[in-house]
Amino acid sequence: MKAYNYLLLSFLILMAMSCTTPYHSLKPLANMEELEYPMPVKKVFLPQNGYHIAYMEAGTSGPVVIFIHGLGSYAPAWKRNLEELSKNNRCIAIDLPGYGKSDKFPHSGRMSFYAGIIKELIAELNLGSVFLAGHSMGGQIAITTALLYPEQVKGLILVAPAGFETFTPGQKQWFRDIMTPKGVKLTTAEAIQTNLVTNFYRMPAEAEFMITDRLRMRNAADFDAYCYAVAQSVSGMVDEPVAAYLNDLNIPVIIFFGENDNLIPNRYLNPGATREVAEAGASRIRNSKLVMIPRCGHFLMFEKPEIFNRETEEFLKKHGR
Repeated sequence: MKAYNYLLLSFLILMAMSCTTPYHSLKPLANMEELEYPMPVKKVFLPQNGYHIAYMEAGTSGPVVIFIHGLGSYAPAWKRNLEELSKNNRCIAIDLPGYGKSDKFPHSGRMSFYAGIIKELIAELNLGSVFLAGHSMGGQIAITTALLYPEQVKGLILVAPAGFETFTPGQKQWFRDIMTPKGVKLTTAEAIQTNLVTNFYRMPAEAEFMITDRLRMRNAADFDAYCYAVAQSVSGMVDEPVAAYLNDLNIPVIIFFGENDNLIPNRYLNPGATREVAEAGASRIRNSKLVMIPRCGHFLMFEKPEIFNRETEEFLKKHGR
């Protein structure tokens, strides 16, 4: 009887382990070039900065829109938007340096550095003046690009943008101290899952690939370089804030926020309502429209693509043609 109970207990433990670690059988990536993207990937070399930038492209005519992902993310973040928006627009979703399939040489992570990448990419692809769509950190990069290179940017599509929220010097140092390459590298599987789920009000099943990709890349040869880029990007955001310069934007801007965003404002440093941050930022941009989406989190273009795609198409139809 004791042997039976022991076997039964062992079986139950194994079953519990398999239920709580559903990703244990994932095949690790040799490098991040092995990531599966929803569309063919192209690359362009930027001679001034020395980076090969990976991107997906959909659509051949209409306004040109460059989609810029957020911190720790990659071009497939726009998976639920490119096909629909490419019906009337030329859509280009990029991997920033250090992310996805782009080169991962060390860089400053500053917003002005990324803005220079966008400017050179526009020139190398001969795109002329474009619209920039930026999610989270990508939103702050888009704002910085428009401020530094206004002749390149027709309008902005800001998706839960970083940069509206302000931080004290002490809070900025907290970000620098807590976000290190080692810390990013040692993030546990459980924390990775929690972090991704927190980006949504209700995480859709279609977003599962974001978790599995993040878990699979932990043993990739270029993972350390990715971790470095993430840490540098956090410093870059707090080192080059944009909130004080929003009133300098003189182009059409549409701003999206999910009403249930768990990341903006920062729940530890600046607890409060997302709407307050969204309205404060929007009020500083004279030619802007704010769209608040109910029952929606930070990753709003993926969680509520039908709303985002419809509003974005109307914006581009009004200001891009």
